[in-house]
Amino acid sequence: MRGPLLWRLLVLAGFVGLLEVLCLTGVIKPLTMQAPHRIVTDLVAMLVSGALNRAIAKTLGNAFIAFVIAVVLGVTSALVIHRLRRVRDTLEPLFATYYAIPVFAFYPLLIILLGLGDAPQIFIGAMLGIVAVIVNTLNGLDRVPNVLLKTARVNQMGAVETALRVTLPCASPYILTGAKLAVAYSLIGIIGAEFIMSSGGMGYEISFAYNNFDNATMYPLILLILVVSITINMGIARWEKALMARRGLR
Repeated sequence: MRGPLLWRLLVLAGFVGLLEVLCLTGVIKPLTMQAPHRIVTDLVAMLVSGALNRAIAKTLGNAFIAFVIAVVLGVTSALVIHRLRRVRDTLEPLFATYYAIPVFAFYPLLIILLGLGDAPQIFIGAMLGIVAVIVNTLNGLDRVPNVLLKTARVNQMGAVETALRVTLPCASPYILTGAKLAVAYSLIGIIGAEFIMSSGGMGYEISFAYNNFDNATMYPLILLILVVSITINMGIARWEKALMARRGLR
């Protein structure tokens, strides 16, 4: 695994190095984008000053809530759908086309139903992530060996006990795959909603900085979002690989 990781790091370093050269030579104008090393120093200065800590905490907090809702409801829904074949046959075509639906188009309706607070943003973030969790959980539940299900029946386990002690642990690597997608979708939903209509949060600050040509705020916030998302996904990916290796699947 070290070979592919090394190549990824080299590609990333090459891309950043190319951006650095283009910015320092003036091919990319400072009005458009500052050099990557300036973005990093601006981010450090921003975090040290604490000027946008409230906006950062608001966005990451709402994204975490949306992520938890997506995972809990997604796994629970998948358990129910997996047991009801007709329901699954009905819903699977909808899952395949779900992400073609412009969820943000319903934002005005959500404001009417849920108010002007953070609830509409959290709802959008959760709804973007929930289907990814459902689909991947169903994929994992389909791969639970029949011998484990028979063992559960022999031991007279109920549906809840079987789920908690047999099917969910066995499907956990696939659930974690859905969780990785839910992290990204939750952040996309929250930040996108803040772009549309919000008076705070990282999305609002990025939009405000863009409209005012404030690259010293916009690009560091974008970099912070990338770092947070990549770090969380790498942590979940390592957990997923460990579970898959323990089961002899990788």
